[in-house]
This record gives sequence, C-alpha cells and structure tokens, in this order.
Amino acid sequence: MSSLSVIFGALVGCSLGLTGGGGAIFAVPLLVYGLGVAPREAVGISLAAVGATSFVGFLGRWRARKIELRTGLVFAVAGMLGAPVGSWLSGLIPETVLLTLFAILMLVVALRMWSKASEPAIAGLPIACSTETADVDGPACRRDLNGNLLLSSRCAWLLAAVGIATGVLSGLFGVGGGFVIVPALVLFSGMTIHRAVGTSMLVVALVSISGIGSHLFAGRTISLETTALFVVGGVAGLLLGTVAGRRLSGPALQKVFAVAIVAVAIFVVVRTVFLS
Repeated sequence: MSSLSVIFGALVGCSLGLTGGGGAIFAVPLLVYGLGVAPREAVGISLAAVGATSFVGFLGRWRARKIELRTGLVFAVAGMLGAPVGSWLSGLIPETVLLTLFAILMLVVALRMWSKASEPAIAGLPIACSTETADVDGPACRRDLNGNLLLSSRCAWLLAAVGIATGVLSGLFGVGGGFVIVPALVLFSGMTIHRAVGTSMLVVALVSISGIGSHLFAGRTISLETTALFVVGGVAGLLLGTVAGRRLSGPALQKVFAVAIVAVAIFVVVRTVFLS
C-alpha cells in the first residue's frame, strides 16, 4: 500500500510537471481503484496532495520567473470562492453518480486537449495593443506592446468567471483544475504556454486549500499517511516531469495525455456502471 501510494503520487506529479495541469484527474481513479479509498475521501486526498505538489512546482517556476503573479491571483481568488460550492454539491450526489460524472468530465477534457494540440500554434499567441486601444471591440483580455496583460474590467470579469468554474470542479471532483486553467490562460489572456504552466500551479495550490478546507468543514476524513506518501511521490514525479517536458513536443505530448485520459475514463465507467 505504501509503495503504491508513492508510485501513484509520482504518476500524478509527473503529469503536473509535464503539462502544468491534468495530473489531478488521474488521482481520484488511482486512489479509488488502486488503493481502495472511498470516493469522497479520495476527493479530499487528491485536493491535499495535488495542492502541495503544485505549490512545490510553483516555487521552482517562480524562481525562474515563469509565472504571472497578478493574473494567477485573479484566477485563484475566484477559484477559492467556487471550491466550497463544488464541495457542497459533492455531498449531495451519490458516489456512483459522482464517479460517472467524473468519467464524463475526463472525456470532455481529453477531447479539449486533443483539439487544442491540433490547432495551429498561432492560435495561442497573445494579442498586443496599446493602452489607447484596450477598450475597443475585440478580445476581453489584451496585452500591451511589451507583452504585459492589460487587466481591464472586462478581462478581470472573464478571468474571474473561468476561475469560479475551475473552483467548482475542484471541490466537486477533487481535481486541481489545471487542465482548465492552462488553456484558459493561453486562450483568454494571451499568456505563453510556458508561463501558463507555472501560473497554473499557483492557482491549483491556492484553490486546493479552499477545497480541502471545505472538505474538512463538511466532516469528511482524510488519511494523513496516504496523503503524505502521495505528496512524496508527487514531488519526485514533478521534478521528473519538468525535466522531461523540456525535451518533448508539446502537441504530441498533449495527444498522448488525452489518449491516457480516455483510457482511464473508460475504466471508471466499466467499473462503476457494469461491475458495481
């Protein structure tokens, strides 16, 4: 059990290091079907372990100046407001239904990741403008000629709305939400993919704090031993994934990751619907 917890944590951490998000989506199935943890407790362990691992990753990328702190904090504050709502909804849904919805979410994420990897690279480039043209019709979030985000009211509301949705998913399913945050930062704020990965780790860490607080406040338990072992493996996997991510093609990696998510989703559906 101990070695499996470390190994599974390493798998999640490696994915976080590679993509900045998406690793948490594997955590709940690994905990439930690999370690026999009850689904609701698995949500709490996933939030705690992924949050801690993401924070370690954030510190490394912060030192390397590969994050946008202001943009990340807007996302994080909104996400922390949404996480308690997701946690509350989680308590109202039967465990079988919760796992089935989780599998559907995985399929949606896989489709999004595959389509994003197939898009031309120019689709994620930032839209630059001067401060004088920031309020004309066009994308809500724009950047100045130096690449700095112009955080207008339209842009702030858009980022906050996506952040709240991320927080709800985090509290409901125990996912950090990085698979939503990274593409959202690239598409809506014009952030480069490398900065989006690091910024996502900050958001995931902060949103996870809110989610785990809501989980404990609802009277649900968490195994500290399993969580600690998951974090140990997660940090080791994070370092490995970060190194590997510098050597692999981004689009190809996303497609492989999407296929892996589909495989896990099918496994969850089969175990939940047909073998339960």
